[in-house]
Amino acid sequence: MSEPTVPLRSHARPARRTGGVRRVTALRSAGLSLLLVLAVAGCTSADGRDTATSGDSTAVAVTGPLCDVLPAGTDPGNPASLVGEPVDVALQWIPVLTTFESALRASGLAPELRGRTGLTILAPTDDAFLAKFNEDTLDALFIERKDDLRALIEAHLVDGSHSLSDLVDAGTVTTLDGTKVEVTASGTMARVAGQADTLCTDYRAGNARIHIINKVLGKLPTDADGRGHRG
Repeated sequence: MSEPTVPLRSHARPARRTGGVRRVTALRSAGLSLLLVLAVAGCTSADGRDTATSGDSTAVAVTGPLCDVLPAGTDPGNPASLVGEPVDVALQWIPVLTTFESALRASGLAPELRGRTGLTILAPTDDAFLAKFNEDTLDALFIERKDDLRALIEAHLVDGSHSLSDLVDAGTVTTLDGTKVEVTASGTMARVAGQADTLCTDYRAGNARIHIINKVLGKLPTDADGRGHRG
């Protein structure tokens, strides 16, 4: 198995201190200009993004029964903090997706996903992987069966960044492995491929939407037997 993922941390650049009368005068002038800009453009988020024009304020409104136990507010990994992050980095901060995130890295697909202009990820939880594969199978997929692992990951990826409502309205989407997958409404959530339910939806990474689901998709057989790793 791959080693546990250590979340990447963003490193803020320390503010530079400058002095002088000319600097103070310039700041006062800039402050007046800034007030005029804000009056026209609307509110600005704490990290400098313009929420009135970027749409970030709606992009981080995740929904679903699992959302209540995931990072929120000012917790590390809260939905707002993941906006703009590369998708593989964003996945590292969602605690129920450690197996999927590790599988993505092991498959070698992470760099390719960063280069896409839009992507939708139907990401199974760790419990979903435990229900699908025993540990020996996961070890083999991560270490030896890289083609199968890549196909498994692609079975959970859809071209274009789609919200949950987009997926339901479309009714059918095609995953990157070429499989047509039905998406139907299920209360306020959705059912995917007639088997997987969405649990927390509409995380927004830099180029992707992430929807957490409770089943592993794809063509690989289920072999979970409760024995775990043979040691």
